[in-house]
This record gives sequence, C-alpha cells and structure tokens, in this order.
Amino acid sequence: MASELYNTIDAISREKGIDPQIVVSAVEDAIVVATRKFYKTQENLRAELDKDSGQIRAYAVKSVVESPEQVEDPVNQITVEAAKRINPEAEVGGELYIPKSTEGLGRIAAQLAKQVIFQKVREAERDTVFQEYNTRVAEIVNATVKRLEGQETIFDIGKAEARMPKKESSRLESFAVGERVRVVITRVEKASKGPQVIVSRAAPDLVQHLFQTEVPEIYDGTVQIRAIAREAGERTKIAVMSKDKDVDPVGACVGMKGMRVQSIIRELRGEKIDIIEYHEDPVVFAEKALQPAKVSRVTVVDAADKHLEVIVDDSQLSLAIGKKGQNVRLAAKLLGWKIDIKSEEEKRQEVEQQMQALVNLTTTPLENVPDLGEGIIEKLAAAGVTSVEALADMTPEQLEAIDGIGPKTVEKISIAVNNYFSSLESGENPPEALAAEDQPAGEPGSAEPITDTALEAGENPVEGESTGDPVADDQTGVELTPHSDTAELLETEQTQEAITQSAVEDAPPADEEEVHAHGEHPGEADIDPEKK
Repeated sequence: MASELYNTIDAISREKGIDPQIVVSAVEDAIVVATRKFYKTQENLRAELDKDSGQIRAYAVKSVVESPEQVEDPVNQITVEAAKRINPEAEVGGELYIPKSTEGLGRIAAQLAKQVIFQKVREAERDTVFQEYNTRVAEIVNATVKRLEGQETIFDIGKAEARMPKKESSRLESFAVGERVRVVITRVEKASKGPQVIVSRAAPDLVQHLFQTEVPEIYDGTVQIRAIAREAGERTKIAVMSKDKDVDPVGACVGMKGMRVQSIIRELRGEKIDIIEYHEDPVVFAEKALQPAKVSRVTVVDAADKHLEVIVDDSQLSLAIGKKGQNVRLAAKLLGWKIDIKSEEEKRQEVEQQMQALVNLTTTPLENVPDLGEGIIEKLAAAGVTSVEALADMTPEQLEAIDGIGPKTVEKISIAVNNYFSSLESGENPPEALAAEDQPAGEPGSAEPITDTALEAGENPVEGESTGDPVADDQTGVELTPHSDTAELLETEQTQEAITQSAVEDAPPADEEEVHAHGEHPGEADIDPEKK
C-alpha cells in the first residue's frame, strides 16, 4: 500500500500533468541537498524514497579499492578491508552505502528541500508543455483572453499561456478579457521563463479550419482547398476544386444565400473573402484569380521561372491591381507565379518601342541614295546624320538647322529620299542621279534634279519642246510630260514615278516669258524660246 507522501506526490503529478517519477526524483534530490547542507560534507550522497512506508533514507556512497595505496580520495574511497567491517559482502570495484540520519536536518534544510522540489517540478512542467504544444503547431485551439499586455494579447489555452504579437493579429479585431476565440498555434519557443506558445489570428490556416467547420463538403473531402492567400483584416483569396463533377465547389463554400461564407466573415470581423475555382492551367487560373477584374489575355513569359504577363483593358487596370496592389499581390500568392499587369495602351507602346528598336538596328549609308550629292552628304555627316533611316526621321526644320542646308536643299533631300524608298518598294535599284552637282549650268547633262520650285513656277525642267509632247531624258530614258497636277503631287511628297505616270499629252505649253525668267537663274537649264 502506498504511503501518504507518495499519494500526495501522485496527486501533484496529475495536476501538473507530469510523470510521478519526476516528482519522486525531485524529492530525493532535495533530501540530498539538505543532507549535504546539514553535515557540511563533500561526500557522494544519494537518497531513496520508500514507496510503501514513505520513509526517505540518505546514504554516503564510497568506492571500494583493494589496498590503502590505491586510495586517492579518502572522502569517496575506502579499502576493501574497512568496507567489510561495515558490510561483509563488500567487494573490490563495488560501492559501499553508508546510511546518514535525516531526523535532525532541521527547518533550514527542510526549506531548502522545498525550494529544490518546486524548481524540479517547474522544469518538468515546462518540458511537458513544450513537448505537447510543439507537436500541435498549425492546430486550431480554443482560447480565452486572459490579459492585454501593451500590443500583445495573452490567452489561456489550457495547460499553458499563449502569446499573440501584434503582427499575428488582424487590424479589424480587438478583444476583451474573458472573450473566447479560436487561434492557430504557429510555433513554440524555449525561454528562460519557460516555453512560449505563439498563436495567431492572421494565419491562412485559420481560414482553412473555419471552412472545414462550416462546409461539410470540405470536411468529407468532396471539395478540396488547393490554395489560400491572405492579408489579415483586408482580403482573403481561396481556391477550391471539387472531386465530384456534380458538386459546384464555389457554391458549396458560399452556401444558400451566402450563409456559410457569411458565418466565416463574422468570425473574421468582416474580412472580405474571394472564393475562386481552381484550375490546373495557370493561364485560366490567373484569369479567375484576378477577379473581379476582367482580363483581356494572359501570356506565359517564362514557364521555368513561373512568370505571367496579364493584359487588361485600360478601364480595368486599377481594379486588377487593387488597393495598394492588394488584388494582384494576393493573386500572385495564390498561383505561386510572378504576375505583371499591363493595360492595352502600355502594351501597345511597348510593342511600338520594340518594333522601333528592330527598325533602328538596320542602317543604310547615305551613299546608297544616288540623288544626294557629295556636298550634301558631307554636310549631313558633319551634323551626325550618317544613315538613310535617320535622315528620313528628320523634319524640315531640323534639316534647315544644319549649316549649309537651305529650303531648296531640303526639297532636294526630300525628293531624293522619296525616290530611294520608292525604288525599294518596287523592287528596283535606286535611280541614278539626273545630273552631277559640280557641272556648270547650261552644259549638256548638267540639269539639276527636279524641284518643287521649278515646277511651281512653270519652268520646263529639261531641254526640249514645251508644247506638251513627251520629252525624253537622255540620262534616264524616262519620258516626262508637264502636267498641271505635278506641283501638287510633289508638295505631298509623292514619288517621281507617280509624276511620270500622270502625264497628259494635251497639256498646254509653258509660258514663254516665264521660261525666260527662270532660265536666267544660275544653275538651271536655259531654254531657248525659239525652239518652241
């Protein structure tokens, strides 16, 4: 039959939730400390508790050696001869237990033993709490608000106290002492004051547990929760799928008239919840995850790095991004992919820039344009213009800003560039220059290229009859005929090819006086009026 002392130890063990043997060992250690304190000895002491009688005995333990020469520590060692006088069964290499009286330990020794017992029991209790709650991480427990310490909330979770830091709480929630709530055990930490159980109301596991509680289809496995992304106090996105084709996963979570999800929203103090149907295809899943925004198209940029590009209408861009980027941030967490959202206008500008970059990669030297003289090419090169593409992008004002280039030269450059690109479009080689720039006026083959000024003034650009009949150009072999629409076509930067094709044979001849007036300018072909 167990003694009264042992029954008391057993009751304390059940109350603290620890092994009774731990309490017994604590009592024995306390007696050893009290005995050493009372006798003021450095002997190796041990204590034993008799379960039946409840009596505690203390012993001094000494090692048995063969001869006096082998005794190195007289306090803890004894010869076999001396040992046999105390215990005839003593042998070399064994231990000799010498009883120590515990009756006169006194009040001070008893108080010391009490402190040792309490310390051992607390350490055992802390170890038990740590082992128990460390295996329950991510588990939902019912807790009662015990007290508020600054920005932290202390909960009573049964055998221990749990602490919830501010970052683990929702900004929408405030608690009163004695209030019962459900929390998630996130981790258990060892500290000098004992194990610290950290709980949370912001973890996604809390939302998952609430859905399992409220939705029977999730509890029995018909509907599965595939992913959850949460920003506590703001919004939660949850992706669900059904194993039964006849069960709508979103409808099962929402419930009739939204009763199921509204119950969860009340538990979370009004936090918004988006329920999305899960899809294996990340493109389709991304379109659903970005709801309520409407997505125009989704493109996989890099499947290995899990990178998506989402294009939305300009009016849907702010809705897709969400307040402070919340919607796209939660969607990215839900998918596990990086998401770049762009509007249609941004994508169009990006494509234009890419096309422009590709165009700028190809450059054509100015020497390939035969109608440009060497002097003009040198002036353009001095200004940093070395390609036909760069020249075509310049405005007349930009050209006139270059030293040595005036309005007439700008017109000449415009016609030469248009002729060059027209020849490329028709698949032909660029036409040769009509006349060399260095030749003096009036000499055969020295006519300058046709300009808008000359045609607007009505001057005949080549030698020959001005009666409206076609005139053959010896250098190019192209028949040119004056026409009333020629100036207009050149002003709109039409090509020389369009000019020759629009000739009319019955066009009136040019005015004689006007021909004489223009023929007097240097650098232009003189036309004899007598040749009419």
